[in-house]
Amino acid sequence: MVPDEVKEFIGKQYAPHIRLAEEGAIRRYAEAVGDDNPLYLDEEFARREGHSTVIAPPGFFGWPKKGAVVPQAIMEVRAAITKAGYPRFLDGGISFDFYLPIHAGDMLVAGMKVKDIYDRESKGSTMIFSVFETTYTNQNGDVVARGYHTLVAR
Repeated sequence: MVPDEVKEFIGKQYAPHIRLAEEGAIRRYAEAVGDDNPLYLDEEFARREGHSTVIAPPGFFGWPKKGAVVPQAIMEVRAAITKAGYPRFLDGGISFDFYLPIHAGDMLVAGMKVKDIYDRESKGSTMIFSVFETTYTNQNGDVVARGYHTLVAR
């Protein structure tokens, strides 16, 4: 059973941070993941395809505008779960819903909240699942994507 002091985090919103989808960073990310789609690398091609400039590959949401971003939500929930007696953690994965392309030059606001915390029984012990939802909104106020990151504690 999920302890009450951990359940209290469900629905909690955290301060958003600003991210910049810079053209050079888009190119470096595409090259790093081995994706040579010209939409990510060739501005003229991207324009012919109806975009104002190159777009970011799925999974790239720019870099934090001011230094490194500490995932405060994850750190707080993890500390509470550890204190409740579940000290071992495993990354349960991340998934995305994509709505609109991210263009070079877009300023994104990334807001995170604790979407859910629940438990499951496995091999005679309880596992706690924490789901964090990050919503990425562009400078026009349009939601471009949502990410769902799951942590598993035991």
